[in-house]
Amino acid sequence: MSPLEGKVALVTGGSRGIGAAIATRLAEDGANVALTYRAEKDRADAVVAAIEGLGRRALAIRADVAEADDVAAAVGTAATELGGLDILVSNAGVFPSATIDQLTVEEIDRTFAIHVRAVFVAAREAVKHLPDGGRIITIGSNLAERVPWPGLSLYAASKSALSGLTRGLARDLGARGITAALVQPGSTATDMNPEDGAHSDAQREISALGRYAAASDIAATVTHLAGEAGRFVTGSTITVDGGINA
Repeated sequence: MSPLEGKVALVTGGSRGIGAAIATRLAEDGANVALTYRAEKDRADAVVAAIEGLGRRALAIRADVAEADDVAAAVGTAATELGGLDILVSNAGVFPSATIDQLTVEEIDRTFAIHVRAVFVAAREAVKHLPDGGRIITIGSNLAERVPWPGLSLYAASKSALSGLTRGLARDLGARGITAALVQPGSTATDMNPEDGAHSDAQREISALGRYAAASDIAATVTHLAGEAGRFVTGSTITVDGGINA
């Protein structure tokens, strides 16, 4: 039997990049998967088709995670349409890049809404559906712990908040056996951060392994946490960055 056979997962921001890899890997391990997208319906539909090709059920939900009502509705829709919810993966994110003197209050508010409030709201709504032993997994960033260049203050600040939230969720939900874990990727080959981008050489130079991760590397860590092997990992942060923060 597949390790996640019969489980239902929701992945926010699951239409591309790391989110798409996570959604697909969860399905490969047996889960039925709902995913959210904001604008690129064709890409979300392609992930759904790939999951269905694996013999699993899949659902794409349009949601702007900067809007709390959209987040709450997405969790409810996933649970209703797929018959429950066992695994929540909060992955959706943005990458603001500007020095502190260039940032607007609107950019600050939107970034924290997406990276922090949406994760909080999704978890709050998910616990209405999660069974004892359910999983809450959040995708953060290694930049929460090390900021090697200018222009990352807002991104790093918003991702740093997730470690405290994860520890708090672990305490809030431990009596039910629900685990909360934070996965912090480093440089990962995606549309947002391509391996041949303007700053890719600099990122490789500070990595102990000297290369980018594949999105599947991050997905493998997530599915480990989502499965039976992850049942005793809670309140923890796992950095998957090829040694950038070493």
